[in-house]
Amino acid sequence: MDVIDPTGTVRRIQEVVTAARAGAGDQDQVLAALTGLRLLREELARWEPELITAARAAGASWVALAPALGVASRQAAERRYLRLQPSHTGEKTGEARVDAERDRRAGDRAVADWARRNSAILRQLAGRVSALDGLGPAAQESADRLGAALGDDDPATLLPPLAAARPHLTGALAEQLGEISAHTDQLRRDAAGNRRARE
Repeated sequence: MDVIDPTGTVRRIQEVVTAARAGAGDQDQVLAALTGLRLLREELARWEPELITAARAAGASWVALAPALGVASRQAAERRYLRLQPSHTGEKTGEARVDAERDRRAGDRAVADWARRNSAILRQLAGRVSALDGLGPAAQESADRLGAALGDDDPATLLPPLAAARPHLTGALAEQLGEISAHTDQLRRDAAGNRRARE
């Protein structure tokens, strides 16, 4: 990736544009200016999601960001940000990334709602796993993480350590954890399907 000096690049491009408007455009200079313009566009494209992330980290709402991004709504601002973000899950287009992120959020909400309704069961299972004796080092580490998650008010925080503990267990307890993982996976799929059906 070429490193550019944005200020110098803009100045050189302006000089070539001015010369071209006066009918004094040199082919090599114009081609160099076009290359500089492309590199500048690529640099600006990298800056925008970084600045949006920084604004969000500093407390800016999507509503406040919308006019700065030249869009009309909170949803449009968030959509623009998601389109600009590099994909971490393999989506090829900006729209696919927007859909994937919205599917993930819908799934997270569905699973969190289910976890709240089934808090007692999840806490009981977590207590049983974290109280097991004679575990190997990896299993004990997993059980310790689960014990720490028991102190959280949100029962959804129990789900990842319960899933991580499952490979270290056998019998009915492992089977119960497997059923919970399968059920939450299905909840995520259903939530994504329902979200898409409403659009």
